Amino acid sequence: MIKALARSPAGQRTIGRLVAGWLRLLRSTQTAVIDPPDAIAEADRLGPFILAMWHGEHFMLPVARPDHWQVKAIISRSGDGEIIATVCERFGIGAIRASAGVTPEQIHRRGGVMGLIAALRELEQGAIVALTADVPKGPRRRAGEGIVAMARHSGRPVVPFAVATTHRFHLDNWDRAAINLPFGRFAFVIGEPIVIDRDEAVAAAQRRIEEGLDRVHARADLLVKGLAAPAPRAEWGPLPRPDWGMSASETSEEAGRG
Repeated sequence: MIKALARSPAGQRTIGRLVAGWLRLLRSTQTAVIDPPDAIAEADRLGPFILAMWHGEHFMLPVARPDHWQVKAIISRSGDGEIIATVCERFGIGAIRASAGVTPEQIHRRGGVMGLIAALRELEQGAIVALTADVPKGPRRRAGEGIVAMARHSGRPVVPFAVATTHRFHLDNWDRAAINLPFGRFAFVIGEPIVIDRDEAVAAAQRRIEEGLDRVHARADLLVKGLAAPAPRAEWGPLPRPDWGMSASETSEEAGRG
């Protein structure tokens, strides 16, 4: 019955409203921590920017968004995307319905080109565009080319963004999605803006975005565990790898890459 509900447009919207209520409950039961302390003011000085997140770690964006931020989120055309779009709508976040792909056929089918055009238009008009940097369905935590193209064509900086909660568990799916639970701390971390030049190699730009996202997620993980306090970025120092809820084999694979 639940699967049938999730497949119908009316059911997807109902689930979206329930998820929005759950997020409000989460937010009301947690102590908020913003890092660095002046992160929002610093971001405001940038003008419109590209807000980057990792898949599976982005569900708290609606309740983390400062009220004065005009945000448009790139959301897939899938059934899950319909649920997320409903949640975003309940929190005043607009949706650009598109998704990235690896092959030209995937990009066309998922509306990637039209999504890029719409995102560039929103940035030009002063909106913040939020998206996940990695492409469904993996490899996870590897930035795709879409976010690089958006930054190149718009000239706007990519701002790494992370939200974490003290209590959470991870699903056994491709992105190890975090399911956040009530109580404890709620950390909202913004990283250094990443400006991508038109002549910068795509692989180099992807790597810089990955490093920026890993850095803010590691910082958020320390904050919710009480192992760090909000501080200027200059005081963050070396950071451990974030807690991704990985299996032992995945942890070994990540260590081999690093």
